[in-house]
Amino acid sequence: MPLSDSSKPQTFDKDIFADVLKHNQSFVSTFQHEELTGTAKEGIAIVTCMDSRISPLAVVGMKPGDAKILRNAGARVTDDVLRTLVLASYLLGVKRILIMPHTDCRMAAGDEAAIHEKIRKEHGVDTRSLEFRTVSDQRAALITDVIRVRSYPLLNNEVVVGGAIYNVSTGLLEPVDA
Repeated sequence: MPLSDSSKPQTFDKDIFADVLKHNQSFVSTFQHEELTGTAKEGIAIVTCMDSRISPLAVVGMKPGDAKILRNAGARVTDDVLRTLVLASYLLGVKRILIMPHTDCRMAAGDEAAIHEKIRKEHGVDTRSLEFRTVSDQRAALITDVIRVRSYPLLNNEVVVGGAIYNVSTGLLEPVDA
């Protein structure tokens, strides 16, 4: 599929997204969450990876409306994650934050240079202007991220922050002291 000219308005390609729209119709037919609000009913935000093997609400036994879910590659605490957590802690009922990276993560399986080179070699795109935030020691990175959130001066001081590594093979959460 060729890249589109971003200066031209694009139409929504219903053929490309046909499966998504079809599944949405099934979802709508049984939709029952109209009573939910934007607050986190269980007072928790979960920062986790975008990995499709993770169903954050299921991992912690919750359902839609219970938690705020923030996802990015590697479950890293970025400036945007901090911005979102500040909003969630003051306006959306968040009193607990769980930072939850996982085992077998691509962001913990190579260094920045190797990932940039792989993309350049396989796709011809120079991504070196981006920081992917890879980690060589996932536990140490999690501790750093937990400390970063705990010490962030704009975060509501009533918030409690914890970290745990989710095992994608067993489903177990392993709490990590920080």
